[in-house]
Amino acid sequence: MLVLQPERIEQAEAELAALRADVMIVMAYGQLIKKRILALPQRAFINLHASLLPKYRGAACIQAAITNGDTHSGITSMHVVRKLDAGDVILSRSIPLSIDETGGSLHDKLADLAVDVMHETLAGLAAGTAQRTPQDESLASHVPKLHREDGKIDWSRPAEEIERMIRAFDPWPVAQTRLRDGILRLWRGELPDLEGGGTAPGTVIATGAAGIDVATGEGVLRLTRLQLPGKRPMTAAELLNGLKPNARSLEGESLG
Repeated sequence: MLVLQPERIEQAEAELAALRADVMIVMAYGQLIKKRILALPQRAFINLHASLLPKYRGAACIQAAITNGDTHSGITSMHVVRKLDAGDVILSRSIPLSIDETGGSLHDKLADLAVDVMHETLAGLAAGTAQRTPQDESLASHVPKLHREDGKIDWSRPAEEIERMIRAFDPWPVAQTRLRDGILRLWRGELPDLEGGGTAPGTVIATGAAGIDVATGEGVLRLTRLQLPGKRPMTAAELLNGLKPNARSLEGESLG
């Protein structure tokens, strides 16, 4: 097996043509591939995609699964066509999401699963037993590539949604909010059994060793691991202790 990682697949077109390969496989490649390149392999041009298609076509499928509270994610192998992640499905394999799943942990689990899916797909193609199932377009959704600004927290959202977003955006693009004159990056949160009591979303209602409690649009989110500009990620207690003596109390302050 030969692995190539060109910035654009056209840069390797001559090399790919010379291989006269039976099967070509792409993964995490967000560009539409020209028809003449799709026609190069003798048997199939395959994509391994990190979602259970047709749900979550596009780049941010790992983060979307966590943010939306899905119980499972997985790897799908499919034939590549000139429409993003829309080709006929060969097979899908799923795994459960843990209650503390992050974007990074799910990425690594799916990378391991992709190896098994690739082997099973190739075996089916070789034996002539591989299925070819058209996707149901009515169930398809698209999740575009994330950018750093997508990590900004909307405190009017429910605490449960924000907590999932924080985990989904670890390690990229990292959830963030504004504290005083700087950006506060959020690495972990919890859902205490507390009510916001009508407090404006984004308001710090309590601080302590357990975390920094923030009112949201529905419920309270306790921030437990955070990062100030130019600093390493730290616990809430470490952050509070590191603030200047006259600035340690964050209660009543607004994040946004």
